[in-house]
Amino acid sequence: MPILFATILLDLIGFGIVIPILPFMAPQLGADKLDIALLIVVYAAAAGVCGPFWGRLSDRLGRKPVLIICLSGGALSYVGLALATELWMIYLARTFAGLAAGNFGVATAMIADITTPANRAKGMGMLGAAFGLGMVLGPVLGGTLAGSDGSFMLPCIVAGTMSVAAIIAALFFLPESHGPQQRADHRAHHGSQPTLSLLAMLTENGNRLLVLQFSMHTACVTAITYLLPLWVGDLLGWGAREVGIIFGAQGLMMAILQGLLVGPLSQWMGELRFLRTGVCIMLVGLIMAIFATTTVPMIAAFLIAATGGTFTMPILNSIATKRTPAMLRGRMMGTTSSAGSWGRVVGPLVAGAGLYFYGYPQAWVLCVVMALCLVFWAFFLVPDLSLTKK
Repeated sequence: MPILFATILLDLIGFGIVIPILPFMAPQLGADKLDIALLIVVYAAAAGVCGPFWGRLSDRLGRKPVLIICLSGGALSYVGLALATELWMIYLARTFAGLAAGNFGVATAMIADITTPANRAKGMGMLGAAFGLGMVLGPVLGGTLAGSDGSFMLPCIVAGTMSVAAIIAALFFLPESHGPQQRADHRAHHGSQPTLSLLAMLTENGNRLLVLQFSMHTACVTAITYLLPLWVGDLLGWGAREVGIIFGAQGLMMAILQGLLVGPLSQWMGELRFLRTGVCIMLVGLIMAIFATTTVPMIAAFLIAATGGTFTMPILNSIATKRTPAMLRGRMMGTTSSAGSWGRVVGPLVAGAGLYFYGYPQAWVLCVVMALCLVFWAFFLVPDLSLTKK
């Protein structure tokens, strides 16, 4: 767990470096607000297409080699971004990054491999803590390296360097969690019966609606991530440095909540009640954003919505792994990662359309509508958590 934590943290620092600079980097090459949304979309669409492939490949070959391949693709994408001199080059770099973005799904499967059902949520919380710390250090580092003159080559090079460091950590120190016996079981399973289609796999384990919630949750979170830099830039006059600080504060909060509180609170409250609490907190923050026009209410709305999203994702991951046989776990978590990626397509498009045609309050209203779908599922359609615990 500590080695996997460190590996993912290094990679996510690189990922976090790019987040606050893209909304300011792209306009220098002729992008408008719609292009910024589309840059998020092309990355997410590419990741959505390839997510199940990486997960299934990790079931067959092992988690470690697939993780290293994905980390290598991410490093190359940052180099491409650093060298971009035309808008189409940014699109190309982000598309390639999306095609290689199987690392989080594979890492989630690794967590499931090395944890028991009783401490699964805690393990997923630790993975979320790595994401949170990456979102502390990355955005702050990215905003600082960009500086007041808006030079974006250096942040991209540093992001690539962090991914290379993650590759080295995985290559030399990370043990394989899906060993020869598990891979043999997977081959025997698929050799003794026809390969299940993706829909058949989800239907067999009762996870069709569950996978949809990964899309809905990520759509809300990505819409928030897309809107915040534009929102504070237009209303408060903030730039990449200030946005990086806010994302860093949110990441620190995420690391603390997921690393220290998700495990104990989910055991105390029960996963279902904790899930419902998280989605309601996110909904409250999004409703607050509709009416916020000054600094304190705007930042409070963002942090409250982000807190709800932070509580929700580890529980969704825990439920998904418990309801999936071990031999299909990589494929399942690749599928949930893919579903989340399609949410990253929907979220910015919905929020961007609301912003383009109406304005910020209406864009936040559309985010509230997406969050209400997640709330409805959590209270009325959530699967039986007692089933298929493995």
